[in-house]
Amino acid sequence: MSRIQVVLADITTLDVDAIVNAAAPALLGGGGVDGAIHRAAGPGLLAECRALPEVRPGVRCPTGEARITGGHRLPAARVIHTVGPVWRGGDAGESALLAACYRNTLALAALHDIDSLAFPAISCGVYGYPADAAAPLAVATVRTALPGQAAPSRVIFCCHDAAMASRYAALLAA
Repeated sequence: MSRIQVVLADITTLDVDAIVNAAAPALLGGGGVDGAIHRAAGPGLLAECRALPEVRPGVRCPTGEARITGGHRLPAARVIHTVGPVWRGGDAGESALLAACYRNTLALAALHDIDSLAFPAISCGVYGYPADAAAPLAVATVRTALPGQAAPSRVIFCCHDAAMASRYAALLAA
């Protein structure tokens, strides 16, 4: 079995050590993956996120960084929250910030001995990052970062639709 896989699923249902939340900077839930994770995890996740310190008013996790909480009612024991960049056309440092999301999440997972980790397509929803640009960057960043660390031993790109899953599968097969 490959260390990196693709699944077509609802990320909130995966039985992994940690799932990644494509979060907003306040870490208080919202739409898309963020809202789905908060709804599935229950009010304990929101309470734990509110307890995280703000680095500036309204921001608990700046873009490109990652924070970790418990999974609460999720099958996953942990949630790693990362804030992806809003797409502004590609000339505003978006690729560096998106790559930082993946690198910082993997580093935090290794720090906490997380063996299995599932990523959504960070920034590809309401933040508008084009999937054709985001997916290759995600795969390349994860492939580059993983050999230098023992954990996680399994990374999943969890896709909510077949087109996105096919995109990641083709990249992994290349």
